Formats: sequence, C-alpha cells, structure tokens
Amino acid sequence: MTSDAMESTVQAASDFDWSFLLGAPLRITVIIVGAFIVNLIVRLFIRRFTTAVAKGTVGSEKADGAGFAKFSATAMEAQRTGIDQQTIKERRAQRAKTVGRMLSSVTTILISVIATLMILDALSFNIAPILASAGIAGVAIAFGAQELVRDYLSGFFIVIEDQYGIGDTVDLGEAVGEVEDVGLRRTQVRDLTGTLWHVRNGEILRVGNLSQGWARAVLDIPIDYRTSMDEYREMTKEITHTLRKDPEIDKAMIEAPEIAGVQSLSGSHRVIRTMVKTKPNLQWMVERAFRAELMTEMAKRGGQIGMMQETVLRTLPATDAESTETTAGSSAPREKSAVGAAPTTRSYKTAADGKPSPLPSGDEIRGTVQEDSPSEGTNDDADD
Repeated sequence: MTSDAMESTVQAASDFDWSFLLGAPLRITVIIVGAFIVNLIVRLFIRRFTTAVAKGTVGSEKADGAGFAKFSATAMEAQRTGIDQQTIKERRAQRAKTVGRMLSSVTTILISVIATLMILDALSFNIAPILASAGIAGVAIAFGAQELVRDYLSGFFIVIEDQYGIGDTVDLGEAVGEVEDVGLRRTQVRDLTGTLWHVRNGEILRVGNLSQGWARAVLDIPIDYRTSMDEYREMTKEITHTLRKDPEIDKAMIEAPEIAGVQSLSGSHRVIRTMVKTKPNLQWMVERAFRAELMTEMAKRGGQIGMMQETVLRTLPATDAESTETTAGSSAPREKSAVGAAPTTRSYKTAADGKPSPLPSGDEIRGTVQEDSPSEGTNDDADD
C-alpha cells in the first residue's frame, strides 16, 4: 500500500460523519435495552407479589421490641374455616400463578408497543397516521371485542377475590357441579351426570360456592306422632355416637348435630329439621350416613318414619257382556218421562255379584237430560 493510498484512506476516515452513530442507531439501541430492562424489573415486582400471595404471609410488629416478624395467614384461615392448610396453600398458589401470568403478559405487550413506536419515531417515520389508525382500530375492536374484554376482567376479579377454585362445588345458574378448571376467560364445571360445562366468566352474574369455608347438612325427617321429641333427641345422640366411630365421618363433622325443631305439621306426621356443620363437599356423605343410622335406630326402638295416608277409590269398567246383562229378580229404576209417553226404564248392574257397579255413561246422562226437558215444559203448561 503506497503512502498516497494511506493518506487518502485517513482523509476519508476523518471526513466520515461519526455523529450518525450518535443519532438514530444509538437511540434505537438505548430504547431496546431500556425496554428489556424495564420489562425485567416489572416482572421481578410481579414475581415478588405473586410469591407473597402464594405464601400468604404478612408483616406484624411485635410488642416485645423484636422488630417485624411474619405470621402465617394460612394458619389463621385454616383455623377460621376448618380447611386444611395444604388445600389453602394450593389454592393460593393457583391464584397467584394465574394473576402473575396475566400481569406479565399485559406488561410485556404494553412495553413492546411503546418501544416500537419510539423506534419508529427515532427513524424519522411519521407515526401520526399510525396513531390515528390505531385509535380507530382500537375503537372498532373495543366495540367488537367488548364481550371478550368483559370475560377477562370478570375472570381476573374471580381469581383475585378467590370466589371459587378447582375442586369446589359451585352453582353458576345453569351449570351446577365441580370446578375442573378456572381461567381468565372461561370456567369449566363438571355436573353430576358427567357433562362438562364451559361457562364464560362474563356471563356469571352470581356464584353459589358450596365448598368454601364450611358446609351444613340439612335433614328434614318426617317422624310420626308416636315418637316424642325427647325420644328423637335420644336417637340423635345415639346416631352421633355411632357416626363418631367411623374415622371418615368423624373427620367430616365439625360440630355435633343440632335439632332446629319442628319444621312442618300434617295429619300423619311432623317434620323435624336436623342440621350438622361439616367440612366442604362432605355434607352429602354425612346426610346419607345419618339417614342410614336413623333407620337402624328407629327399627331398634320400634318406631317408624311418618308416611302420608292416602285412600284410593277405583271402579272397574264393565265388559260388553256384563253391560247387556241384567240381574235376575232385580227391579230396574224408573225415570221421569214426558206426559203421555210410556215410562222409560234403565237397567243398571247391581252389586249382587260382588263387583262395583259401573258408572252411567255419557250417552245415558245426555239422554236423561233430553228426556227431562220436555217433561218439565209439559208440566208447566198443565199448571197454567
């Protein structure tokens, strides 16, 4: 390489505008790196928040001067509701995971959109039409996807407020059953027949959670009047003692059965309401076990469940042969006939053969009405 070529190269390098690298490329690099760092920081805060929610711990200042300590909100909730701590922790972890996933996705999308617009502005693109088009598209999407937005918002608050979770038995209106999955857009409920219901969260107006906290087994038992209330209380104590021997039933029952009193009265029996406070989703098992032991206890004492007394009266239809026959020696009833006409005689089967007499047919009733009408009119003329 000659000295002239080297001098020309140095001269060209000295003439190069290095300010270009300090312009758009540098700004774009700073925007990308800044967006990445901001996204990491936001995700870190979201992760710490969801971890605190999953653990269920809050700060409490001790009076002994030991500073700030931690006490378990999970233990307090377990003591208040009767639910085991492992179940509460699983529900908290599920709720924290769902909320964290949603917040991370939303923040990532927002930061990416803002960074993209800043990069376009750094490249000297006119982003005013883009913003105007985005505004119009946003309005159109808002009108078209308002149901979707409502579903996501409803799902977010359902998860945040812990209205229900996987494994709960809920009543969502049309869908009643066990929750199999909870998402931000829809909830899956499996009913008693095995049908899987997919319910949009935006359509859920009210929720009846049969598994949250504790449950109550309500039994309305009909008892005849020969069994006194004192005897029923003794039977309830014996039934409770027997149920406590079963570890599974004893674990399900939180409190002893409570006799609320007489719920209703009838001519044959009275209905006594008995209530048992149980753990969630176990009230039906306690109800079935209580009814089974009640039948056994009443059989031992010679009592019985009150039953509705009914009397059914039925008539057997006569055959064609029986309808034409008349009983020998029986007198047929005479019916009123018109003046000047021969009296008509209608024969009915008597009960001499031990069978119920058939009721008069519709034709016989109509014929009697037609025959009575001219007779009454003739009598009125005769009186006149």
